[in-house]
Amino acid sequence: MAAKPKNEDTRFPKPKPLTSHGPARIIAMCNQKGGVGKTTTAINMSAALVEYGRKVLLVDYDPQGALSAGLGIIAHDEITIYELMLDSSIDPKTAIKHTKIPGLDLIPANIELSAAEMKLVNEFSREKILARILKKVAPDYDVIIIDCQPSLGLLTVNALTAAHGVLIPLACEYFALRGVAILEDIIKKVQETTNDTLVLDGVLATMYDPRTLHAREVMDRLHDHFGPKVFRSVINRTVKFPDATVAAEPITSFASTSVGAESYRTVARELVARGSAP
Repeated sequence: MAAKPKNEDTRFPKPKPLTSHGPARIIAMCNQKGGVGKTTTAINMSAALVEYGRKVLLVDYDPQGALSAGLGIIAHDEITIYELMLDSSIDPKTAIKHTKIPGLDLIPANIELSAAEMKLVNEFSREKILARILKKVAPDYDVIIIDCQPSLGLLTVNALTAAHGVLIPLACEYFALRGVAILEDIIKKVQETTNDTLVLDGVLATMYDPRTLHAREVMDRLHDHFGPKVFRSVINRTVKFPDATVAAEPITSFASTSVGAESYRTVARELVARGSAP
C-alpha cells in the first residue's frame, strides 16, 4: 500500500473520480477587504481540485488582474471579462485561456474592468450580466470560481447573482473580521432580490499563526459567529505563497510537498465533502 504524503490531512477523503464533467457549480470568492488571501485561495484551491480530476474555470473579476498575473497570463490585447460584459455577441469561449495546469482555465481581466460599473449603469438587468456569460460555459466545467474585487459594488453583486455559493477567505486579523457583517448584509440582499438560491459555502481562515493570541482569538470569534460554516481546514502563514506568486504558478506545483500545498488540497477535499463542489 502506497504511503500517504508526510503532510497529508486525512480528515477528509480523497474525492471519487468523476465519470463526466459539468454543469459547473459556481463559487464566488468574496471579501470586501483586500489582502486576505482571496486570490491565493482561488488559485491554489482550484489547482488542488484539478489534481482530483475536476475541470475548473477561474474568472478574474478584479481590475487589478492579480489572478491573471498569478497564473502567468497578462491580459493586454486578449479578450477579457470586460469585453464579454459589454458585448453579448462575443462567445465567452473565445476569452478562455489555458493555464500551465491542464484542466485549469481562466477568463482574464485587466484595469479596463474598473470602468464596467460606470458603463453598465443604464443596462437592463445589469446585475445578471455575468450570470448570462457563465451560463454559456458552465456545461464544460465542474467548478467555476469567481475571484471578486475587494469591493461591494455592481461587480460583486453580479458575481453573487451568478453564483451558487459564496466562499469567504478571512485573514485571522481583527480588521478583517470587522467587515464581514457588511458582506453578510449584501449576501442577504442578493438572496432577497436577484438570487434566492445563493448559499454561504463557508468561511476559510487564512494567514493563521497559531503562536499568536490575537489569531487564536479571531478564530474563536469566527467559530462563535459562523459555527459549522467555518472550514475545519486552516491556511497558515508561510513564505511559500509569495514565492509561488512570483513564479506565477499554484503552490501545488511550485512546492508540491509543502505544508501550504497540502493545506489547499485539504480545503479542496473539504469543499467536495461539504457538497460545495462535485
